[in-house]
Amino acid sequence: MHKAGFVNIVGKPNAGKSTLLNELMGEKLAIVTQKAQTTRHRIFGIYNEEDLQIVFSDTPGVLDPKYGLQEKMMDFVKDSLQDADVFLFIVDVTDKSEPSAFLIEKLNKIPVPVLLLLNKVDQTDQAGLEKHVEEWHERIPKAEILPISALNAFNTDIILPKLKSMLPESPAYYDKDQYTDKPERFFVNEAIREKILLNYEKEIPYSVEVVTEQFKEQEGIIFIDSVIYVERDTQKGIIIGHKGEAIKKVGTEARLDLEKFFSKKIHLNLFVKVKKDWRKNDRDLKNFGYR
Repeated sequence: MHKAGFVNIVGKPNAGKSTLLNELMGEKLAIVTQKAQTTRHRIFGIYNEEDLQIVFSDTPGVLDPKYGLQEKMMDFVKDSLQDADVFLFIVDVTDKSEPSAFLIEKLNKIPVPVLLLLNKVDQTDQAGLEKHVEEWHERIPKAEILPISALNAFNTDIILPKLKSMLPESPAYYDKDQYTDKPERFFVNEAIREKILLNYEKEIPYSVEVVTEQFKEQEGIIFIDSVIYVERDTQKGIIIGHKGEAIKKVGTEARLDLEKFFSKKIHLNLFVKVKKDWRKNDRDLKNFGYR
């Protein structure tokens, strides 16, 4: 008997969705930072066992969109709420803001199982945890609730067996040697963008998009040319930094991660170009992969 299905991971920004995906997959597919809106696309991670295939879908955090890019990000979320066999709904127990009414309403209406993960439980006490369990049981009565810490791998070993019991009998949807739906260039773009998120402050990381124009392997070395797009000339200067030191640091850190990811030597060239107000331009967003 073979089981297979789609498990969509949803939640607010910074709830720990990408951290959990990486933990369940056993390798880093999604970039992770402490900044909100780190995830912009919907990413599939394909987990395989002999009698099981789980297609995980990591999505951007649910937010109230303020401009075109955020509207496209929310489109990915809305798509993910229509095609799952099971939902993993991640809640950050340290988040003091109001829960997402949008997600609560959707998950209560959707006729598929919901596994509600109370994440970051290492940062609360027993009384606080019990309060969260009670409140979320009232909000989504059908959900099975599990306290976890995705970062510390606490209780995450329970998730895969639970999902296996929830999924239908089905043949695999993808080849068993496939682990994602994204091409190599996507992971290059994301690795570079992660380092920009980690190394720059304020609006700079949110004004950046990365496009890999060359990905070519020769004699065991992968040669990569990537363009970092910003919205204004002043941002270009900040990205490059004094005597190019800032962009050199980004390139070095990204190259080291990519060498680990691809298990090959990487030669990475970075360029910076201005594409004015691209986050608000439908044509630019479409060209960057935000349909």
